[in-house]
Amino acid sequence: MVKMSSLGDVIHTLPALTDAHNILPEVRFDWVVEEAFAEIPSWHPAVDRVIPIALRRWRKNPLANGVVAQWTSFRRALRQSHYDLIIDAQGLLKSAFVARLVSAPSYGMDKHSAREGLAARTYDHPVTIPKEQHAVERIRQLFAASLNYDVPKEKGDYGLSEALHRSAEAQRSGVLLFHGTARAEKQWPERRWIELQALIAESGHRIWLPWGNDKERARAERIAATHSQAQVLPALGLSGLATLLLESWGAVAVDTGLGHLAAALDVPAVSLYGPTDTRLIGAYGMYQEHLRAPLGAQATSDPQVMMASITAEAVWEALQRVAGSAH
Repeated sequence: MVKMSSLGDVIHTLPALTDAHNILPEVRFDWVVEEAFAEIPSWHPAVDRVIPIALRRWRKNPLANGVVAQWTSFRRALRQSHYDLIIDAQGLLKSAFVARLVSAPSYGMDKHSAREGLAARTYDHPVTIPKEQHAVERIRQLFAASLNYDVPKEKGDYGLSEALHRSAEAQRSGVLLFHGTARAEKQWPERRWIELQALIAESGHRIWLPWGNDKERARAERIAATHSQAQVLPALGLSGLATLLLESWGAVAVDTGLGHLAAALDVPAVSLYGPTDTRLIGAYGMYQEHLRAPLGAQATSDPQVMMASITAEAVWEALQRVAGSAH
């Protein structure tokens, strides 16, 4: 199977694997995924082999030393096994290109269903998947059609309980604030994070601020500087963040893949959205609440004004609700 990126999209694919694993336990998967997210497939019991690809890095600097050798090594890895079929769960031209490197019948969403309709022209078996439903459900339907079974009626299960589980000794007192996101229109203003931090600290919870780059680290340090109970975390990989999530009381996230990681682990979380349609790609799982900006449906030239319309008080109330139902 091919699902290379992004973080949230990779996580959204896990319930489809769980369906297949439960219904057809003899079926095993190799997963082509971007190197930055290669930890995630390894957590699922249905995955035999993770095949990392560095397409993002290679495209940025295709003439860099070693790129040709790395591409050759990747293609060699694809040829190590015989495959009965390949599923392109991404539906983009780049993922369809990778899928065509494997000599096996290929399945993917048809031209009316795929994110890039031209990708569907490369599949041996294009599948019609209605768009007006959550991404998790669409991928579950694609796998079911590809492997010839009915989609279970139960809510999708990410299947991570074997590899990742909450320690019985976990204090569950900290709150993770996932403040980083690549797009400006998805940012929640710093002043709102500071206001929320104060409300969390008043209740006795510690505040943990992760970061993924220098800009996010600087923001985390500015937010943490306003309260003694806040801590800027060291650099953590996905496994480290998953472990910390499982020890936390709850999390708050902007529209970012780490919010989807919280959902996959059934960690109580509130996700903050602007114009995003949460019915289609909102955090999917137990103990999740979505807060959309009240101004999100209105035209505004300033995304910070839109996101600032979500108040810290509203976020704190929502987090207490979902955490209270979970604990």
